[in-house]
Amino acid sequence: MTHGANPPAEIQVEEWRPDDPGAASLDDDISMLAQVLHAVVHGGAGVSFIAPFLIDDARAFWIDTVLAPVRDGTRRVVVARREERIVGTVQLDLAMPPNQQHRAAVAKLLVHPSARRRGIARALMIALENIARSEGRTLLTLDTVSGSYAESLYRSLDYIVAGVIPRYARSSLTPDLEDATIMYKELTPH
Repeated sequence: MTHGANPPAEIQVEEWRPDDPGAASLDDDISMLAQVLHAVVHGGAGVSFIAPFLIDDARAFWIDTVLAPVRDGTRRVVVARREERIVGTVQLDLAMPPNQQHRAAVAKLLVHPSARRRGIARALMIALENIARSEGRTLLTLDTVSGSYAESLYRSLDYIVAGVIPRYARSSLTPDLEDATIMYKELTPH
């Protein structure tokens, strides 16, 4: 069963629209997103990066990898703000081959370590699923470190395990190789 999203009242979950009139400063948002990514990597999360991981590397990821696809509509980003400060984010990759336009990939669910255990990740995922539905996507896929808190969260949101790939990726803080759980969820329209 899917549980509702009930982040604290001071948390605002919204789609990140960096170029909308009235949007927060792009540079400020990139800095906040970089801080979240930097903190998560240094907290041990396996999200494609390894320590040492500089804040400049985190900024470059958002500018070089995420911003252009957001602008061209092939990637959607959801952010959680507390008092205008970004404390969490998740991405929906819509750039699929022609025969897979019914699906999208979930990527980079990140919540700053100081903001965890407050329902923010759940709220981000529910908002992301609503965006996927609005884009006509009926299947979401993702991978996560096996046995992680994230895997438990995804299971609680009705994601199904497709399988486990052993020694899939290196841990962010050690040379250890971690298993990855591959998961999916079929979406039904509202």
